[in-house]
Amino acid sequence: MTITSSKAFREEVLYQLSFQPSSQGHCTLYQNVSAPESGYFLFYSRPGYYELGIADYTIPKDFQIQFDNPESLLRFGTVYKGSTKFQLKNQQVSSFTPSSFFVAEKNLKGKQAWHQGQHFHGTEITVHKAFLDEIVSVTFPDSLSLSDFKQNHTYRYLPHTVISVIHQLNSLSVSGRLSPLFLESKILECLALLTEEVKKPKDNMFQHQLDFGLIQIGKNRSFRLTVSDIQAIQKAHDILTEQAVHPPTIEELSKKVFLNQQKLKAGFAKHYHMTIGEYTSSLRMAMAAGLLSATDLSVSQIAKRTGYRYSGNFSKKFKSYYGVSPLKYRRSQ
Repeated sequence: MTITSSKAFREEVLYQLSFQPSSQGHCTLYQNVSAPESGYFLFYSRPGYYELGIADYTIPKDFQIQFDNPESLLRFGTVYKGSTKFQLKNQQVSSFTPSSFFVAEKNLKGKQAWHQGQHFHGTEITVHKAFLDEIVSVTFPDSLSLSDFKQNHTYRYLPHTVISVIHQLNSLSVSGRLSPLFLESKILECLALLTEEVKKPKDNMFQHQLDFGLIQIGKNRSFRLTVSDIQAIQKAHDILTEQAVHPPTIEELSKKVFLNQQKLKAGFAKHYHMTIGEYTSSLRMAMAAGLLSATDLSVSQIAKRTGYRYSGNFSKKFKSYYGVSPLKYRRSQ
């Protein structure tokens, strides 16, 4: 059987997981009631316009899905854990591993495979063309469009401001405080932040992901990144995402991905438009913001959970990042 819509794709995955739906007010909770330990999927939607999915589950058996989807849509989010293999038509087999991601889909054809025992944890937003055309662009004609991106190319990048919004949505959902109005406002905020990135006349990070480019080191030395270099840098990005609280040193990371330190540091900054240190800090700060919004943990406890030995250093970093102290941020939420 070939799946022909994003809705049918989602329903087939849930069927393979043996998940059944139950209404939770503003969202639908999917679980296997006979095996709740297998995890859950939370689903919010404005049908035909957008969806938010929050997943944390384990695959019970091997399966794969063949798809031929003519829809036009944007998908972006963060995968904290889990990987699958997929193959788009006329392309080599690829794998998707933990990272932030963004993709503009249209006429997507191929297949994807899952394997028993794999654990998945992540948050994904889907925005359909109808929402962009009928809601967003009507009021804001200069906002982003599907044509701003390479079709069916998975960008391993999101601005840290968008990642922070996704963490906030996840935290509010888990605590049962995510309303439809707030969700739509945050999806619009994500689109505004992505528009700001895409419309930059220079240093557009989505464009940088397609053009490996020439990297200048000092006045008299430069080098061009190869495909294998980019793969190593993307692997480094995945490792940093998974180990954000206690990230490896540059030396350790260099050995893990088999790329020399200088090329790793310069290539990461070129490819992701931020240094390795800035990226790990952005993940920690987004995590801290989520904990401040959704828990009653003390600032000291949150500092430890996000990898800071001293709460004073954490508070100083948080204020420099968000412009307010952790306690003021909590009160504002």
